Amino acid sequence: MKKLTFILLISVFGYHNAQELFPKKVTTKNEDTLKGSNTKYRNFWDVKKYELSVEPDFETKSVSGTNKITFQILKNISNPTFQIDLQQPMNYKIAGSEAQEYAIEREGDFIFIKVNKKFKKGEISSFNIEFNGNPTIAKKAPWDGGWIFKKDNNGNPWISAAQEGIGASVWLPIKDIWSDEPDEGIVMKIITPKNLVGIGNGRLIAQSTLNNKTSYTWEVKNPINAYSIIPSIGKYVNFKDSYEGEKGKLDLDYWVLDYNLEKAKKQFEQVKPMMKAFEYWFGPYPFYEDSFKIVESPHLGMEHQSNVAYGNNYANGYLGRDLSGTGVGLNWDFIIIHESGHEWFANNITAKDQADMWVHEGFTSYSETLFTENFMDKSSAEKYIIGVRGGIQNDQPIIGNYGVRNEGSGDMYPKGANMLHTIRQVINNDEKFRQILRGLNKDFYHQTVTTKQVEDYISQKSGIDFSSVFNQYLRTIKIPVLEYSQNGTELKFRYSNVVDGFKLPLRLKTKEIIDPKTTWQTIKLKGENPVEFDENYYIKYQNQN
Repeated sequence: MKKLTFILLISVFGYHNAQELFPKKVTTKNEDTLKGSNTKYRNFWDVKKYELSVEPDFETKSVSGTNKITFQILKNISNPTFQIDLQQPMNYKIAGSEAQEYAIEREGDFIFIKVNKKFKKGEISSFNIEFNGNPTIAKKAPWDGGWIFKKDNNGNPWISAAQEGIGASVWLPIKDIWSDEPDEGIVMKIITPKNLVGIGNGRLIAQSTLNNKTSYTWEVKNPINAYSIIPSIGKYVNFKDSYEGEKGKLDLDYWVLDYNLEKAKKQFEQVKPMMKAFEYWFGPYPFYEDSFKIVESPHLGMEHQSNVAYGNNYANGYLGRDLSGTGVGLNWDFIIIHESGHEWFANNITAKDQADMWVHEGFTSYSETLFTENFMDKSSAEKYIIGVRGGIQNDQPIIGNYGVRNEGSGDMYPKGANMLHTIRQVINNDEKFRQILRGLNKDFYHQTVTTKQVEDYISQKSGIDFSSVFNQYLRTIKIPVLEYSQNGTELKFRYSNVVDGFKLPLRLKTKEIIDPKTTWQTIKLKGENPVEFDENYYIKYQNQN
């Protein structure tokens, strides 16, 4: 979840030259590449599981713990160097007897572990890493990254993290790249003072108290993106429910501050109609094994897998406002709907590269419209999606720079959603459109994807070549302009401000279809009434009369 203007603040981190591992001087570009690319230090091993413990200390604003990284070797390789990401100023120690055999070097936000050994393809191995220190503190979570150490209204410690942009390596030693998720999930132990509760992803599988501390152990059985791995600590109470979904009984698990229990019980009644709408449009909830959970957070919200962070003050809209400016968005809680929509797009289907983050945010922003259509009606949904265009900046392309952990414009939210709505109009078959959305979640189930894969899938399944549409809306800041003039029953029109070969047929309010080109065309209308265009297409109309 990002700020109201849909802009994510980008953090930049320092890096020093690694003399032994790099033959050439490390530049900022090299650092960015190490963060965002599947480099030679990453491409030969695949993470299978993280088993971690974490203990935050409220007074010192510090975090300590361990992480066992189990991985599989992808190819025969001798004396490889592994890259583990851990951002400064966090400290680390490689634990275990084998650590003495490693050549270890810390360079900025990266730990390089050289192992003098021959590995065979398919071999399973692991690193045990201890960590401690004072992680980056978020100043304005969730818009910037880091840990949050706050107090609730009763003065109790309230702790969590926000790390989508900055990465989980802000505190956890990890392979911090979107394209590699732990295939077998995670186990996370959270250690808290006895009077507080530690909430993680997935299901609670163990709890024990010793002296003045309590350990809560959580398990995720499905693959999980790194930035979703979140411990939350506070004076929480729990209530439960269930939903009869497409795959049977889905456990609904809610953790809220003790004094907000009654508010939460009322506000979270929206979860079931949300789940009904999204299973209809997108297919089954992707993580039945891990349950669905909402956890009250000390910031606005975030789509942590099976652990949706909620901080919308138990009010409809976006902190009580409607992002569409139409009033429609005040009929439901933006954070419940939007962040839960990410369970399908971001958590089930994850972009390989942060540059393709529109796959997360464009589809999920459109999920608000789809929910509205099910919860209210289609006309309200169309009113909403047209209204959110007011947030489009057209400042830079939606797709960012690849391989350097860079995302594109915040327009990936409202513009991405409106591009999908426009594509839906061209398909002109809501059932086919629905099956495409469900197909994406089925055919790319628990996978990481590229923009090209998504683009090609939509074109293939619809039977319509949308390549120029994607190029127009994702890779330029130009909005198509339909220039037109009418003389009686004669309508003259053409496209301008479009990419080469742009193809986007339009349906008039009279249901007539026109197929504009960049050259002038003329057609005869059925009557002389002024032509009315369908606002559901995200284009500009310019009367030349």
